Amino acid sequence: MITSTRWPARDHRRRGFTLAEILIALGLSGLVLGAILTTFIFLTRTGLRIELYNDMERQARFALELFARDTRQASAITWNSAESVTLIVDSRPVTYSHTVGSFTRTESSGAKVLITGITQFAFKGYTITGAELPSIGGATSLAKAAAWTKQLQISLQSSRSPGDTATATHKVLSARYILRNKRVTA
Repeated sequence: MITSTRWPARDHRRRGFTLAEILIALGLSGLVLGAILTTFIFLTRTGLRIELYNDMERQARFALELFARDTRQASAITWNSAESVTLIVDSRPVTYSHTVGSFTRTESSGAKVLITGITQFAFKGYTITGAELPSIGGATSLAKAAAWTKQLQISLQSSRSPGDTATATHKVLSARYILRNKRVTA
């Protein structure tokens, strides 16, 4: 007996997406992609700022290590100005100075910029008793400051701007470095 196979009845409705479903899917996709893009931009800017902070920190550490070593070994100091000192280290002059946004170390072999992007800078001198010398170059003459200085300290602020994002700033206040080889009486 031959049986006829009946094909299932066809559903005459189209099996696709409605316009409303497509619009909702596009809207949700747009929101997800927008959130992903915003997160990517935020992470990129944060990474750039961290890079700038690391660079400023590296420069400050290197500069302070050199300054600390030279200050501890110095047998004499000459104040050239409120932002420049010359230390006599192993019978040779080493000058540290701040000029136009940079902190520089100069010796007989040449000058080396240690820190760039400085927006604020100050040397502070202290007597053997720890009293701060008042306004060097003003109330305290440079010669008196040289005679009384037994400790030195640096404070500075540097900044970097990566372009269209917020400026990264870094403040540094060094320890007081003692001129161990300099004779000073109270």
